Amino acid sequence: MNEMKNYLLDMDGVLVRGKQAIPGAQEFINRLKEHQIKFLVLTNNPLYTQADLAYRLQAMGLNIPAANIFTSAMATALFLNAQRPKGTAFVIGESGLTSALHGIDYIITDHNPEYVVLGETLSYNFEQISKATRLISAGARFIATNPDPAGPTEQGIVPACGAMAALIEKATGRAPFFVGKPAPLMMRYAMNYLEVHSQNTVMVGDRMDTDIIAGMQAGLDTILVLSGLTDHENLGAYPFRPSLVLESVADITF
Repeated sequence: MNEMKNYLLDMDGVLVRGKQAIPGAQEFINRLKEHQIKFLVLTNNPLYTQADLAYRLQAMGLNIPAANIFTSAMATALFLNAQRPKGTAFVIGESGLTSALHGIDYIITDHNPEYVVLGETLSYNFEQISKATRLISAGARFIATNPDPAGPTEQGIVPACGAMAALIEKATGRAPFFVGKPAPLMMRYAMNYLEVHSQNTVMVGDRMDTDIIAGMQAGLDTILVLSGLTDHENLGAYPFRPSLVLESVADITF
């Protein structure tokens, strides 16, 4: 693991917990910069743009350039651009997703769109979900940024993209194509963005069922940190193992 030159880092549970930076996270980022090691922060959260997330992280004491952040919205835009350049989509999501789609010259419309793209939003409403259901039933292809069923807020967990996707799938009988983790596709897009190869890149995450399995399936070595959702007690429930288990990113050496 000491020979790894590039790092893909999950955000929640690895660098931050809630609205607080994890102890040692900024020092780890500083060491990456000092050694000129390429790194990218990966998040399934499609709500915000790179600049938005960089600003939010800075407020927590983490100095991470916007260019070093990669979201499921960005991966979704890359996928759509590869599948059908300059297409049309009905979008349920916030600025992180709509900005990424506008960036590839996609038209956002509810008039006979080629795709329905479901992301995260702070205000899911029945009218949007109903419209998405009708468009998918009429033939629009169903894409979702990430399969996370719930997300944390200050008030507790709330339904996330995966839960809303399940609702639409139940109504239409059409399953979505998920782009974000644990899909290896997002890992591939992230490595292409960073211009690195799987043989000299490691994935660092706090979840076995998203970060670690995604890294393994993309051919990366993996580091599980116990600063998030996984602990020693439930680690043994999985039939696969990370390359390394550490308490936090502060313990990563190179």
